[in-house]
Amino acid sequence: MTPSLIRGRPRRGRSHISVRVAHALLGVVVGVVWLVLPWMTINDDAPVAGARVSAAAPAEDESSGTDLVLPVAALAVVVVLAAYGSVRRIRRARSRTTPAAAGTTHVGAYPSPAAAPPLAGLDDRSRAALVDADNRLRAFREELVFAEAGSGPGAMAPFAGAAEAAEAELAAACAIRRRYEEGVPEEAAALAGVVGRCEEAERRLTGAAESLGALRGLDRDPATALASAETRFRELTARTAEAGNTLTHDSVTGYVELAKDHLVTATVHLNRTHQATASGRPDEAAQHLRAAETAIARADVLVTAVTRLRSALTEAARLIPSALTGAEAELAPFRDGTAHEGETHARLLHADAVLAAVRQETTSGQPYDPLGVLRRIVHAAAPLATGRSGVLAVAALLVARESVAAADDYVTVHREAVGAAPRVLLAEARLTDDLPRADVLAREARELAERDVRLRGHPA
Repeated sequence: MTPSLIRGRPRRGRSHISVRVAHALLGVVVGVVWLVLPWMTINDDAPVAGARVSAAAPAEDESSGTDLVLPVAALAVVVVLAAYGSVRRIRRARSRTTPAAAGTTHVGAYPSPAAAPPLAGLDDRSRAALVDADNRLRAFREELVFAEAGSGPGAMAPFAGAAEAAEAELAAACAIRRRYEEGVPEEAAALAGVVGRCEEAERRLTGAAESLGALRGLDRDPATALASAETRFRELTARTAEAGNTLTHDSVTGYVELAKDHLVTATVHLNRTHQATASGRPDEAAQHLRAAETAIARADVLVTAVTRLRSALTEAARLIPSALTGAEAELAPFRDGTAHEGETHARLLHADAVLAAVRQETTSGQPYDPLGVLRRIVHAAAPLATGRSGVLAVAALLVARESVAAADDYVTVHREAVGAAPRVLLAEARLTDDLPRADVLAREARELAERDVRLRGHPA
C-alpha cells in the first residue's frame, strides 16, 4: 500500500466521526430546547378576577427558567464531549495490548513503508542466502570443468570471469557476516548487506549459467558431453583404485569409499542418459547427464584430496628438521641472558616445551603425523617469530594451504548439509595474510562442517 493511501485513511475516519458528533450535539440541543419550551410559552387564558396578584409569582418562575436555557445547553455539550473522549480513551487503552511496532507512530497505526523486518528473520535469511549462493558457485565451477572439455579454455573465459565476480560478492558477504557476528552496531543494516551481496552473486551466476547451458546444448544433443563425462569417469575410476592403496590418514578417512559411492551414482545416471537419448527424450537425458557430472565431480574432489594430502605429508616430513632449526633461530634473541618477564617469558617456555616434544616424537621410531608435527612447530614459534627464518614461512604456507584445501573439499562434497558458519570462516581463512591464523580458521571451519553433517545427515 502506498503512503498516500495509508495517510488517507485516518482523515476519512476523523471526518466521519466529526459528522456523527455534530449530529449527536444537535440532537442534544434540540432535546434541551424542547424540555424548556413549556417555560417559554405565553399564557393566553382570559384573566380571572383576583388572579393578578397570584400570577406574579409564575411570571417570575418563567423568567428564571428562560435564563437557564443557555447554561443547560452548554452543560449538555460539555457532558457529551466528555463522554465521547472517555469512550475513545477506553477503546484506545483496550487496543494497546502490545508495544507499537517499529516504523509506526502509535499502536494500531499502519506501518511505514520503510519499516525494517524483524532482526531474527533477517538473520535466518542472511544465513540461507550465504548457503544458497555458495552452493550455486560451487556447482557452476564444477560444470565449467565439463564444459571446458567440450568447448576449450578460450570459450570458458567469460564464464570464469562471471564466477570470479560472484566469488568476490560472496567473499564480501561473508566478511560482513563475520563482522556482524563479532558485533556490529547496525545489525539490521549488516544483515541486509549480506543478503544484497548474495543476491548479486546469484544474479551473476544465473545469467552465466543460462549462457553456458545454451552453449553446451545438452537438451539438444548430449552425445558430445556424454562421451566426455564417460572418459573422465573411466580415468577417475582408475585413480580411485590407486588412492585406496596409498594413504591412511584421519583427515581423509572414508574418502575413497565415499568416492566409490559417487562413482556408482554416476554409473546409474550415465546409463539413464543413454536410455533417455535412445528413446528421444533429450530433456530427461540432460538432467541425468548433469546429475552424473555432479557425482563425478565430487568423486574427483575426494580422490584429489587423498593424493594432495599424500604429497603434503611427504613435503612436511622433509621440512621438519629445517623447521626445528629455523624455530631455534627465531627464539635465539630471547635467550641472550636478559630476564624476560610476563607473556614473552611464558611464550618462550611454551615454545621450548613444544620443540622438545617434537624432537622426542620424531626420533622415537614410532609413526607420527608429519603435517601435524610441522603445524605444532609453526604455531609454537609464531608468537615470537621475527622473520629471521624463511623456512618457517614455507612451513606455515604448507600447513595453511592444506588446511584450507581440506576444509573446502569437505564443504564441496557435503554442501547440502553444511550451514553458513563454516563457509564464513573458510572465506576469512582464504583472505587473511596471517598463515597460522588461516590454519586455525580453516580447521575450525572443517570442524563446524563435520558437526553440521552429523546433525543433518550425509547428502544423498
